[in-house]
Amino acid sequence: MSISHSFGRSTAWIVDRPIWAVLILVLITSVATVGYIDPDLVRNLFLPKPVVNEAPAAAPAAPTEQPVVKPRPQVEALDLTRSDAILVIESDSIFTPAGAQALRHMVQSLESLPYVWKVLWMDRVPVLNIFGLREPLFPHSQASPARFAAAREHALANPLVKGQLLSPDGRTLIVLVNFDWLYITSDDDCTVNLRRAAEQALAEFPEVKFTVAVTGQVPLRLTMEQTHEKNNIKFRVIGYGVVLVMAAILFRGIVSVVIVSLGPVLGIYWTVGFLNFFNVQDNPFNDVVLPVMLSLIGLADGVHLMVQIRRFHAAGMSERVAAKAGLQEVGLACFLTAITTSIGFWSLSLAQHVVVREFGWSCVLGVVLTVIAILLVIPLAYFSRTAQFFRRVFGHRIMGIRLEPVEHNEGFVEKHLHRVTGIVDWVLKRPKPIAWMGIAVTLICAAIASQLRPDERRSSFLPERAEATKALHQMDRALGGLEFSEVKIRWSANIPSDSPEVLKVIVAVDDLLRSEPLIGTPISIRSLLDALPGDSPTEERASMIELLPAPLKRAFYKPEDLSATVTFRVQDIGIAQYSTVFERIESRLAQIMSEHPDFHVHLAGPAIHRWRDLYRIALDLGSSLGSETFIIICVLGLVFRSVRIGLIAMIPNIFPLVICATWMVFTGQPLEIVTVCCFTICLGIAVDDTIHFLTRFQEELPRSSSRNQAIRASFEAVGTSMLMTTMVLVAGFATVTFSDMRDQRIFASMGVMTMLTAMIGDLIVLPAILSLYAEPAKGEIAQSDKT
Repeated sequence: MSISHSFGRSTAWIVDRPIWAVLILVLITSVATVGYIDPDLVRNLFLPKPVVNEAPAAAPAAPTEQPVVKPRPQVEALDLTRSDAILVIESDSIFTPAGAQALRHMVQSLESLPYVWKVLWMDRVPVLNIFGLREPLFPHSQASPARFAAAREHALANPLVKGQLLSPDGRTLIVLVNFDWLYITSDDDCTVNLRRAAEQALAEFPEVKFTVAVTGQVPLRLTMEQTHEKNNIKFRVIGYGVVLVMAAILFRGIVSVVIVSLGPVLGIYWTVGFLNFFNVQDNPFNDVVLPVMLSLIGLADGVHLMVQIRRFHAAGMSERVAAKAGLQEVGLACFLTAITTSIGFWSLSLAQHVVVREFGWSCVLGVVLTVIAILLVIPLAYFSRTAQFFRRVFGHRIMGIRLEPVEHNEGFVEKHLHRVTGIVDWVLKRPKPIAWMGIAVTLICAAIASQLRPDERRSSFLPERAEATKALHQMDRALGGLEFSEVKIRWSANIPSDSPEVLKVIVAVDDLLRSEPLIGTPISIRSLLDALPGDSPTEERASMIELLPAPLKRAFYKPEDLSATVTFRVQDIGIAQYSTVFERIESRLAQIMSEHPDFHVHLAGPAIHRWRDLYRIALDLGSSLGSETFIIICVLGLVFRSVRIGLIAMIPNIFPLVICATWMVFTGQPLEIVTVCCFTICLGIAVDDTIHFLTRFQEELPRSSSRNQAIRASFEAVGTSMLMTTMVLVAGFATVTFSDMRDQRIFASMGVMTMLTAMIGDLIVLPAILSLYAEPAKGEIAQSDKT
């Protein structure tokens, strides 16, 4: 007895004892529903209870001599790097009487909002003179144009303003806003209402024109969350709609379409409910990509199962017997596809990035639940009384039109399958050159694909047309970036804080950063000292540090901690472009430390962390694909009792991946987190049709006279399902290409290309390799024995 029939017998209880299958469905659905209503009911069952320690109070320790700690000044240091929101204002009239009046009125209007705690802009920076006298950067509105021209030059000479709060060309001004969260009533207060308040204030001065946009930490996060929520609903509806339309075209029957759709819909419902127990439902890939992907995977397996059940029913079997026979025929293949696809997603859990790991585990859970739903729902629904009732209804005339039972109608693919079969016959006439060409193309494209280089952007998960994203890019162009990083400088206690060597190291670091074009406007204690009167070298001005206001001095220089910082801006142009920049900076910093052995100098900040983690993207792809490929070969080898079959299966499935990677190299696309996910997922999905084909091939081989005959018979049996699933997968992935988020469009376009090239691999490369290297058929062995 074949392994396929053995598996079919083990699942016969689904049809023979439907009450147990229904109970399982109800149980899983009930648990998933709890995840929607109150996930804490289940989550708290597995969380450890807090332990209350009631140990007796320890006796007071004997007094010991405490080290002398230099007291910290009780002062709030100026921080240009932290704000909740940023207003990006652009105008040619900033340094004009009307412009100054409008901007001051706007700031007053913002400060009058109950939820605005603090506003910082260039007219509010601390004074930068040794006498502490207030020097407003904006003159009064009655001042002369010459006074405003001088004020512009004065502002662009202030290190706290130029490149920090005002662009070097004087046209782009940013206003830093911090919120009082007790008075925030809605998300719009942080974005739309904030901008509206600024625009309404500026509109009272129609003689000057300003453009206002809101970005920053909170608006960017809200934009991401709101876009995910919107896309979550929109693309589920679009994806499910396209899948239903495709299924209707392929099956040409309402009953079959509904039954095939029930499995994926229930699988997605279960998955989202279970994910709520693990608090990973907010993953940026889980809200859009996961549901659509599970619907496609579920529909692909459902199509294979439904095609076989319909075929047996059309041959004269009853609904119940046809459902059991369909499970026996393709149940093993569906089970294997679940295993291999889960392996692909599980390999993502080896990634270094938390988002990728969470997405991988979520996909594993989703695939398992979806396949369980497919194997339970489709057979039960097919021979249910409801389905039988509808078949009887659609078998009679309605309004004078006779609708034949859908099971006896040929679908779109069945009618045109002979055209595709001709391609397989053409391949089998010349298998050797085609097989070697397929292998050669795979190897060449793999070599080209090795040229892919990793990259990452902050705006990857943001819609490109969103206000916060556009303002982010505007800050890249005007001020050198929204994101800050820094060089941290520490020195040993052997070096006095007022030593000229401290300033000498700070100057060396500052000069190094200023020599890099992609580094935006460094600022340090050196910048402040150079702005003070006098022309002596910076390292000779240590005594002047004490003359600076405490909020300024402690912003970049903390003598009690023996530390100083040099802050700089980083653009969101792809962290890979900073790779050589940061390497040069680190090399020079090492040289500075060798020249000053009592100092430790290093790069720090979010951009630096992303750069250091950049190599992990390529490492994640290699580990994911490598482990996935190896385990899939082992699984197929064990199931089919042939390592040869496992190796044969990988060639036509690696083929579409390297083709897609080659296309990325030629179009200049980098290797990002989304592409790592897509490569791994597409391998797991693409291998599904191959498994269905190989499962049937192993069934046909013992009763065929040749390998070619077994290949033709296998394609005639599963070719319809293979073509159907490819069409559905391509249509489903194509829906996500309309997303306004760049990463989701990349994921979808790569999915479309991979599925199409995977079909080419299964139609052309796989038959050719099987014809040459598969084990001989029973008839060929007998013929060999005779000769």
